[in-house]
Amino acid sequence: MPDEEGHPLPSEMDLRTVLHALADPLRFGVIAGFLSEPDGTERTCASFQLPVSKSTTSHHFKVMREAGLLRMVDHGNSRTAVLRRKELDARFPGLLGLVGAEPAQD
Repeated sequence: MPDEEGHPLPSEMDLRTVLHALADPLRFGVIAGFLSEPDGTERTCASFQLPVSKSTTSHHFKVMREAGLLRMVDHGNSRTAVLRRKELDARFPGLLGLVGAEPAQD
């Protein structure tokens, strides 16, 4: 059962759900962006400057959170996202390596 903020435990992460989240090019790009940064990097949703509305950006981050790709960190009046790299590597070895090796799409 996900925690009170909707983050699934690693044992609850489902490969089909993760792959569905990664199937969208914008979400794939967010995860690839995190992979190019040091482990533990926190970023706001807006920092990715996705070419969609604020509500659609929020939806994309919700899908990634519920799949277990990201952990949302509450900072009072703002939230940041961090890639759950260690948990994903343990649950799906090699998956993030494949995402990081895929060339960026324009």
